[in-house]
Amino acid sequence: MKHAAFLPRHALQILLDALSGEGYRVVGPRVRDGAILYEELRDVADLPAGWRDEQQPGQYRLERTDTQRSFAWAHGPQGIKPLVFRPRESLWRVHRSADGRMAFSASIPQDPPLAVIGARACDLAALELQDRHFLESIRDPSYAAHRAGLFIVAVHCTHPASTCFCVSTGDGPRAGKGFDLALSELDEGYLIEVGSERGAHIARMLPLQLSSDEQREQAEAEIAHAAALQTRQLPGTNLRDSLFANLDHPRWREVAERCLSCGNCTSVCPTCFCHAEQDLPSLDGQSAEHVRQWDSCFSEGHSTIHGIVIRAETGQRYRQWLTHKLGSWHDQYGRSGCVGCGRCITWCPVGIDLTEEARAICGPNGEGAT
Repeated sequence: MKHAAFLPRHALQILLDALSGEGYRVVGPRVRDGAILYEELRDVADLPAGWRDEQQPGQYRLERTDTQRSFAWAHGPQGIKPLVFRPRESLWRVHRSADGRMAFSASIPQDPPLAVIGARACDLAALELQDRHFLESIRDPSYAAHRAGLFIVAVHCTHPASTCFCVSTGDGPRAGKGFDLALSELDEGYLIEVGSERGAHIARMLPLQLSSDEQREQAEAEIAHAAALQTRQLPGTNLRDSLFANLDHPRWREVAERCLSCGNCTSVCPTCFCHAEQDLPSLDGQSAEHVRQWDSCFSEGHSTIHGIVIRAETGQRYRQWLTHKLGSWHDQYGRSGCVGCGRCITWCPVGIDLTEEARAICGPNGEGAT
């Protein structure tokens, strides 16, 4: 943060206007239905100023505070994932012509470029993993189209939830890369860091001032304090061998007695990419649409092959999710699929804690249960 510039609080609207003027559709955090959600944003008055989230296993609440800050909260149920890997999306269409021939056409998104305000470090780490899957392991045209026009304004996290553990995964609370601009929010305004040429272009439109030593020191101290506040942690960054050595551990049966197989954890997880595809024919039989929509390894259909459900029991499904997320992701992408956001803990209806389950199965040091 050595060269960060300062943007007065009243000038944040100029940033939104600059992005809109460059053709971006701007989305950012807004309070709706008792949660902080990413929605279209035109005015800074729509930001959740004075709101803070209280998160516990199976609990999420918003509460009013006397702060004027707009980003003094951890995160809501959404990450960046729904903006680039859409929950439901048409992939291609087929039409029958008058002579009976079939014509296929890809459904490539034609959305305007998108700017996201308020992305957290954990979600930037998750986006990098989504990129590896949808742009490197496979080349997904729909994801690539959404991703190409994405402009990210990150905000360093200073108010983690009690369910956060990004420090133990190495993914936060500071946003280190993957952004175009990054903000540190202070009472009087924002320190701004540039992370790309696109970010520099927008920064040149802003009434930036020199930041003071005191402002930079305060911003650094608040990020460090956010890291110190985190009490949850995984027992290690690579649990692959320990998990695979404990596939018959009794804890799988114990967690199955609580797990509802609802899939909430995979829906809010910023890295899960499981999906299903289906064909939707028109009523007249002359056309059809091939649709992709989010699925979950907790659903019965996810492991159904030729009429046989491979993972028929909840314990098997939870084991599949955890061993993949914390184990075999290392084989696929060289790291864990968990970025420490803690959403799966907060939004689990029965409050199952991934860090607790990992310790129970892998031991306190990740070297095997004792």
